[in-house]
Amino acid sequence: MCSSSSDPRSLCRLSQACKRIYMFISRDAVWRKIAKDIINTGMTRQGIDLCPSIPLKDRVRVSHNWIHGVCRKEVLLKWKINLLPWIQLDCDVLYLSQAANISAYHLRAEGGKLQNNRVALFSGHQEDVCRFTLTDTHLISAGGDSKIIVHDRGNDYSVEYYGHNQEVNCIDCKGGVIVSGSRDKTAKIWALAPDRFGQCLHTIPTYDRVWSVAISPSLCNFVTGTACCENFAPLRIWDTQRCHLVSCLGTEFRRGAGVLDIAYESPFQLLTCGYDTFIRYWDLRVCSRKCVMEWEEPHDSALYCIKTDKNHMIASGSSYYGVVRFWDKRQTRCLQMFQLAPTTSSPVYSLCFNTTHLYAALASVLYSLDFRTAASQSWK
Repeated sequence: MCSSSSDPRSLCRLSQACKRIYMFISRDAVWRKIAKDIINTGMTRQGIDLCPSIPLKDRVRVSHNWIHGVCRKEVLLKWKINLLPWIQLDCDVLYLSQAANISAYHLRAEGGKLQNNRVALFSGHQEDVCRFTLTDTHLISAGGDSKIIVHDRGNDYSVEYYGHNQEVNCIDCKGGVIVSGSRDKTAKIWALAPDRFGQCLHTIPTYDRVWSVAISPSLCNFVTGTACCENFAPLRIWDTQRCHLVSCLGTEFRRGAGVLDIAYESPFQLLTCGYDTFIRYWDLRVCSRKCVMEWEEPHDSALYCIKTDKNHMIASGSSYYGVVRFWDKRQTRCLQMFQLAPTTSSPVYSLCFNTTHLYAALASVLYSLDFRTAASQSWK
């Protein structure tokens, strides 16, 4: 009756023929190949469905809005002083750092907006939270007070880790291992286990300020992104167990080309961005000395953050005027651009998204882009 290679518009027209055809075409199996070939449908490159509770037909429709930039911008929160906020999205809960605290808000099911009252508050730092990361059971924060705090998400229990002697700029946690990076030019490995809370397992001298860290999904390695102000490669891969240098990524980075964010897509593939205005895609199976793809920010702006749908799409946050860009890895040019704050020269410090909304944190405001609006012209 219909093939998986049919285009969405043809399938929708065919579904209007009768109720039986409509019911058949509404099945996820009909839309699976289409969903895998377009951006941000919750289908990974390996064919894993990250959002099985939402019909694929609906996600394909919304994906066309992402492709064509059809959305509604809303201000979710404002605050009076400029901060360096960080956000994380976990199902229907959005976590937001503001100064020394981290707040958790439920998202309203009908519109993606924040519910009026926060559901949790995580505190304990004496200075601003630089970054934080989530596990199923814990929230781990890194602060300008040189502390790391492990918060239990289920109760008020928390443990403070000490070891760095300057601000802790970045943090990641996977498989019971925490990796932190600091302005004190070290990366540290910690245990996330009740009998080893607060214990530093290893200290790795990086000889340069560490701006970003990321642990591989395989847990065997982790990557540090440094300021590139010394004679050391800004991207280095380390063995988690032995703590020796495995390899350096890239060559001939210009001085000051610090790496501000790192995102793994698989144990062998990762994305990086930073002050040199490029997003780079690395495949460690091919070569560690040269990235396999790269995309340049057209206005020569530093890139503060990136997120990926683990398939074709990358979202990036730029250093000026709240610019968010969408990139399709199969194209060299930017797919869509949104200037969230045209009159305010604020970076996008952090962003996250699901299949229907993108959230972006600027210096004094949290924005939402809602892509569930009327279908784009190409869909009709």
